[in-house]
Amino acid sequence: MISTFLVEHAPLVRIGFWVAVAAATLLAWVLHRLRLRRVLLGLSAVAVVAVLVLTLLPDGARPGGVTCTVQFSVPFQGIDTLANVAMLLPLVLFLGTATSRPLAVLTGAVALSAVIEVVQALAPVLGRRCDTNDWFMNTVGAVLGAVIALVICALERRRRTIAVSG
Repeated sequence: MISTFLVEHAPLVRIGFWVAVAAATLLAWVLHRLRLRRVLLGLSAVAVVAVLVLTLLPDGARPGGVTCTVQFSVPFQGIDTLANVAMLLPLVLFLGTATSRPLAVLTGAVALSAVIEVVQALAPVLGRRCDTNDWFMNTVGAVLGAVIALVICALERRRRTIAVSG
């Protein structure tokens, strides 16, 4: 039912995606500026749990053999692509801002995505299938989250430097 709605309203999903990215960016910036690191860490934990639930819980499909799709296309279209881009973006954004180390968080998130795809491949009981494009789009989202976190951290560092010297 939800997937049918999303497919039928694809333009709204794209708009909603960018609104959600803007809202998460604003939230991360405000929390970082107020030095509410624990809240950012809590949001990061929620994001990790969401990623694990969405990727590793059995989906109800009948378990079969290992099905992996190895492809090297750039699928910048469709609801699945946006969902995969959105998967790790909040985790990297919130944890990268909380720790002020977005590049280290990015590395961990890209590795997490690869591990998830391997687990999906090696555990057919989950009823999931691995796909290199899922990993690639997760990485695109993680990079976007890291870039936003880098900008937030740099702007706050600059603001604090100006406040101290001014």
